[in-house]
Amino acid sequence: MLDRRLHLHLASWLGQWPAGPGLHVVGSHRRARPAWDGRLRPAVAVATGASTVLSVAPDRVAAVRELARRPGGPPLPALPAAVGRPGWAVHDGVFRWSVAPAPLPDVGEWTSPTAAGLPSWLRLFDGPVLVVRDARGGYLAGAGIKRHDAYGRELAVGTVPTARGRGLARRLVAQAARRVLAGGAVPTYLHDPANAASARVATAAGFPDRGWRSFGVLPP
Repeated sequence: MLDRRLHLHLASWLGQWPAGPGLHVVGSHRRARPAWDGRLRPAVAVATGASTVLSVAPDRVAAVRELARRPGGPPLPALPAAVGRPGWAVHDGVFRWSVAPAPLPDVGEWTSPTAAGLPSWLRLFDGPVLVVRDARGGYLAGAGIKRHDAYGRELAVGTVPTARGRGLARRLVAQAARRVLAGGAVPTYLHDPANAASARVATAAGFPDRGWRSFGVLPP
């Protein structure tokens, strides 16, 4: 049975959930508004294997449905133009979620995204970020929470090359996931299918691969 928080998150984030078999193109005003980082996400989809919900701005539904009538569904390279953003980037990744993070020990400390010494990607977040530093205060690894809506939070994690292989990323993801769940939301985790290291982190942190995927259009 699907967790109620995940159900509410997907319904809010996409504009419709669940859906029957096949591809469903739905309109949502969220696709015409800035996302968690202040930038647009003009197309977002979640696919469970049997069904797919592809969310676009209401004024783009007809164009994307026409594209979706092609055999095999909408070709991803054509999706940016169909949502009025030619030249924007396309993503296609594994979509994971968890309500039972691995019981790994905490490793990071929550701090402001404007704290000294953090990489630029962590400064994009609008709330506290989770950081691991070395004995001298140097940055080693960090995780941020993308606040999509009241029910869903997507986790992002990164480790400097010299600190990889210590299990920091998986511990950060599990720690951040527990914080999200304690706040009443469900944590999600997306990664490129070819990124084996990210897949291992997700699995070790308690985010199994259920065969779900997410695709869409991102700012360049």
